[in-house]
Amino acid sequence: MIGTAFFPLVQATLRSPRIAAEQIIAWQLSREVLWTALALVAVLNTFVIVLLIKVAQPDMPLPSYFSAPLVLYVLLAGILVVYVHAIYWAGLAIGGQGMLGDVLALVVWLQVLRALAQVGVLVLTILVPPLALILSLTIAVWGLWVLLSFIATALNLPTIGHAAAVLIIGAVGVVLGLGVLLSLIGLAAQGVLSNV
Repeated sequence: MIGTAFFPLVQATLRSPRIAAEQIIAWQLSREVLWTALALVAVLNTFVIVLLIKVAQPDMPLPSYFSAPLVLYVLLAGILVVYVHAIYWAGLAIGGQGMLGDVLALVVWLQVLRALAQVGVLVLTILVPPLALILSLTIAVWGLWVLLSFIATALNLPTIGHAAAVLIIGAVGVVLGLGVLLSLIGLAAQGVLSNV
């Protein structure tokens, strides 16, 4: 996918996300490859987030896990796992058909693009801060459209409206899963601190 296939796929994702989704699904990557890719993407996103925080120096205090990259990685990876399952099962609940691996492949690809977009935002934050805000808003809107198109394609849903319903139902699952994950991370962090 390096070189000749990577950039055309990026363009297809931005212009015709359903076609890009079909191409990615057609690769039929194994579960082992996809879960490994998800773990690597979580590492990449953790690195970019830590860099953004260092550069932006936000005024408001951030939760403590933002200053602990390993905890942040576990949180991001956990959210991605919950997110993939939430979308998949929500899609099946409203009559969609598809495979978990297809949803996983598309989420991994979106996370790769998200990390690249964040690097662009980081560069603009350093050079031209107002443009960084505009780019962030553009990425958010465009990213939502791509995500809905990907969900509709992966789960064979008839419309973007069905994909939006899946996203809303899945968001509830993610919030519940995040609550459990944060409590586990909190307990683990307390255990680490008590052993120090």
